[in-house]
Amino acid sequence: MAEGWLTDCESYWVARFHKDERSWQRDPRVFVDYGREMPAGEPALLKSRRYLRQSDAIALWKALRSSGWVQTAPAWGDDAVA
Repeated sequence: MAEGWLTDCESYWVARFHKDERSWQRDPRVFVDYGREMPAGEPALLKSRRYLRQSDAIALWKALRSSGWVQTAPAWGDDAVA
């Protein structure tokens, strides 16, 4: 697992799933950041962060997908498309 991005059906909120490198070998954990892009190149608005076991993060990913969220390109950070 590298990183995954989902957006809601209105393309307003974004969820970023990314692994915690420090815990990955012993007890795999994943950060899930919720936020949205801001206009004019401003930093992203990050609303919350969850810290989950890998299995719980996978279950959350599947639940969001089944409720209409779709995969998207990175919305913020170094990998975001300008």
